Amino acid sequence: MNRLADALDTINRNVGYVVRWLALLMVLAQFGIVLLRYVFGVSWVWANESVLYMHAAFFMIAAGYTLLVDEHVRVDIWYAKEGPRGKALTNLLGHLVLLIPSMTVLLLYSWPSVRNSWKILEGPISVGGIPASFLLKTLIPIFCVLLIIQAVANILRDLARLAGTR
Repeated sequence: MNRLADALDTINRNVGYVVRWLALLMVLAQFGIVLLRYVFGVSWVWANESVLYMHAAFFMIAAGYTLLVDEHVRVDIWYAKEGPRGKALTNLLGHLVLLIPSMTVLLLYSWPSVRNSWKILEGPISVGGIPASFLLKTLIPIFCVLLIIQAVANILRDLARLAGTR
């Protein structure tokens, strides 16, 4: 069980290591946009949209990694006071009852829109923008799948903790 969880963790760990470079690229792109606009009086819609695309990709693709390193937002009512078994049980119930069902619903309901967007190679959001809205919409199923993968890894670890094997 733990080896499977480690293998699943590797997916999101590698994704996190790659996608983190988008943060630097996004800052540099925004700096360039501001410099071009206010120093040289030049602006392009596609350049502004590129920051939007990077921002969306960064946060949606990195969500699984964020769950892996336990840096996601948690409403802490009783969790901090719990011991390892209580935390494992809370996490297990949260993943099984909240995370996986909500990601499954989002995946199922967004898929027709994503599929149709790819079918017509949906164009830019704004006139003069990046002609690839279908790529932006593709982030939704990627987000769902990466979170489900990490949830399964966490579930396996929580079951091992509850069984006393980890």
